[in-house]
Amino acid sequence: MLISFSGVQSSGKSTLLKACQEYYGDRFEFVEEVTRLVKREFNVPINEEGTGLTQCLIINKHIENVLRFRETKGAIFDRCILDGVCYTGYLHLEGTVPAWVFDFSKHVFEKLITMYDVIFYTDPYDIELIDDGERSMNKDFRFNMITTFEHVIKRYDYLLKDKIVKLKGTVEERMEAIKIKLQ
Repeated sequence: MLISFSGVQSSGKSTLLKACQEYYGDRFEFVEEVTRLVKREFNVPINEEGTGLTQCLIINKHIENVLRFRETKGAIFDRCILDGVCYTGYLHLEGTVPAWVFDFSKHVFEKLITMYDVIFYTDPYDIELIDDGERSMNKDFRFNMITTFEHVIKRYDYLLKDKIVKLKGTVEERMEAIKIKLQ
């Protein structure tokens, strides 16, 4: 079983991943980072400064995660290919990522998305933007990413409708929704 959190920066994904680690213990493997790992490993810019190279590395990390964990007891990821295609698409529209990289991200998205069992989309409106030293604090960027996620989720409803669970409310309310879905 492949499960992922998805959503904009500072929407509760990491907090929920940690809560799942505590609740589910060793039932799943937990993958805490994709974007920040790529940033540290390859010294590339992320967030609104991301480039075509950055996005290719991130998309490849999503491929690697799915292929590595698809035959295991199950995994919960901090982010998934939905995030990859949303950020790549936004950066393409901003002119910092070439069309071929965006096309690559869409192709990978359409292939990988079927391999996830559940994607928990973390509602960004319940969570305040908090500086952790790495995430973008640009409110316009965050708003544009929220709009991008909403557009992509609606556009790909035919692929996502049975996979997406929107999480709202407090951490406790979100965890209850997760527990219900994973029963």
